[in-house]
Amino acid sequence: MTTPDLFPGFITHHIETEPNHHIRVRVGGQGAPLLLLHGHPQTSAIWHKVAPVLAQHFTLVLADLRGYGDSSKPSGAPDHANYSKRVMARDMLRVMQHLGHAQFSVLAHDRGARVAHRLAVDHPAAVRRMVLLDIAPTLAMYEQTTEAFARAYWHWFFLIQPSPLPERLIEADPAAYLRDVMGGRSAGLSPFDARAFAEYTRALSLPGAAHSMCEDYRAAASIDLEHDRHDRDNGVRVSAPLLILWGRDGVVQRCFQPLDEWRRVADDVRGETVPCGHYIPEEAPDALLARALPFLTAPNV
Repeated sequence: MTTPDLFPGFITHHIETEPNHHIRVRVGGQGAPLLLLHGHPQTSAIWHKVAPVLAQHFTLVLADLRGYGDSSKPSGAPDHANYSKRVMARDMLRVMQHLGHAQFSVLAHDRGARVAHRLAVDHPAAVRRMVLLDIAPTLAMYEQTTEAFARAYWHWFFLIQPSPLPERLIEADPAAYLRDVMGGRSAGLSPFDARAFAEYTRALSLPGAAHSMCEDYRAAASIDLEHDRHDRDNGVRVSAPLLILWGRDGVVQRCFQPLDEWRRVADDVRGETVPCGHYIPEEAPDALLARALPFLTAPNV
């Protein structure tokens, strides 16, 4: 089965964000606009358990990040700028502008939450509110790397190795990579719908997908850190209200103090743990909705 089975009634668009580059989105629901961004090594299919309820309150825009799913996969550059979170955030701003949304809220997981962080910093007028799932800020995570973190998030340090070694190893068996990364978290593979896992496997098997995924991480360990340090040195902060949710059984809980770290880079932060591991939208959809909906529907003061 393919992802349309997971999102009945949603309309697919391929939106050009720069010449010869498009972002694939699915749009459905009604109400204020809400942009949903997935993480590694997945696609926008991660939202299939929460989309039906969210669509009763919001016009949902489910995007595949640059390089992931059915979005374009430009080649990497020596400075990895093609996959900087600044460029990936600009993709999303242009998607929302194309759809007629000058301001919107964001619900984002993992890599998508890093794109959302940059989106809120670079384009503060566009972002109304954000819910970020199971991350601490990238700069904090790299600067506070311990042996425990490196062992748990081994893929951070594998994917940034020079091309083409990581790409070749992933391309040899994309499904095995997915099983090892996703199944290696606290809940194993049990939270993942077979249709969704088949979609993740299909997407990672596409030409250029492994390279794009590696470039995302290479950018995070280089040009993205430069941008984050510039923000820190110049007092540039997130002004949009943030709700930070992270898995009680996950690595972020064990290795970091997420609320403290987000308060160092953002003005208006609240958050709590969710009774699950890393893959919150699929492991604990009801708990996510119970926490995210009141925040996303609250008025900005």
